Amino acid sequence: MKLPLLSLYIHIPWCLKKCPYCDFYSKSIKIKKIPQKKYIQNLILDLDKNIKFIQSRKIHSIFIGGGTPNLIKPKYIKYLMKEIKKRTNFDKKIEITLESNPNSIKKDYFFKYKSSGINRLSLGIQSFNEKILNKINRNYTFKELIETIQIIKKINFNQVNFDLMYSLPLQKKKEAIQDLKYAIKFKPSHISWYQLCIEPKTFFYKKTPKLPNENESWKMFVQGHKKLKKKNFIQYEISAYAKKNNQCKHNLNYWKFGDYLGIGCGAHGKITLKNGKILRTFKNKNINEFLQGKYTKKIIYVKKKNLPFEFFLNNFRLNKPCKKKDFEIYTGIKKNKIKKTMQKAIKKKYIIENKKFWKKTKKGKLFLNDLLELFLKI
Repeated sequence: MKLPLLSLYIHIPWCLKKCPYCDFYSKSIKIKKIPQKKYIQNLILDLDKNIKFIQSRKIHSIFIGGGTPNLIKPKYIKYLMKEIKKRTNFDKKIEITLESNPNSIKKDYFFKYKSSGINRLSLGIQSFNEKILNKINRNYTFKELIETIQIIKKINFNQVNFDLMYSLPLQKKKEAIQDLKYAIKFKPSHISWYQLCIEPKTFFYKKTPKLPNENESWKMFVQGHKKLKKKNFIQYEISAYAKKNNQCKHNLNYWKFGDYLGIGCGAHGKITLKNGKILRTFKNKNINEFLQGKYTKKIIYVKKKNLPFEFFLNNFRLNKPCKKKDFEIYTGIKKNKIKKTMQKAIKKKYIIENKKFWKKTKKGKLFLNDLLELFLKI
């Protein structure tokens, strides 16, 4: 079995304030209390215990997410990058992304991050509207946001992503579109534009604010999609738009069912072994235990019967047709094994196919959950 591309995900679990809609693992903390040096040292030791999973592959992409990764001083990020490079082989065109929040950073950090090897920055804007930012507990002003973006533009990263949300509390359609107009004005290479979803175990789940209804949300999406398309942003995934040749390599690897090592407190990983078995790793969410060297919480093997569902759960997020050979490469399962299920999907007009690929129809995109459910019944 041919092993898929390998990415590396690094989790930084701290933020200054927990967002009410966030369901990622993170802890609120004051900057001075973050054990930065000790945590970075443990990240490297965590990687050392996972080196065996690399299996001679090059690192295709690195994504430092959180939490708020830019709470970590550049000197520690630089040290981390240096130590990772010592232990692994980087692809010549490796993409290295750092997530950042607009108000959690000293302005000179951006230049230092770039000099440490970061070539892609993802800025968590969410909205340019101060009234709405207050509703979602984002404590920065419009002025601070613009200043941060202007600094980033001067430093000239290879790629810059803006994270934006729509269907936010009390948001009007014109406000959602105005956010996109501001974003487009600053010419990022990539825009992640996604609808606010209320997830369990979040503050908004316990105390849900008034949100735009389905009809209003749909109008926001339709008009926003047209705006982005007009400005030559290509929608390549459900919530991701990019200028030509600026798709996020790291996220593409997720959606194509590639492999990724997950290191850090609360990180997940997905690894294919040479015998074709696929395992998932779950790192310890207890920060004190993690800092004592107890990195891995559990490892599970994905059952073969679940692989088609897991593969299409990811791949069908993409707008491109799904290559049949990719299904076989990434799952180790022959396409004939899912022929009956695909015939059901074709009969329901969710899918069309030819010799080389399967492609979602408009109906398949609208009823994606129903399409995916078919693969739960194999």
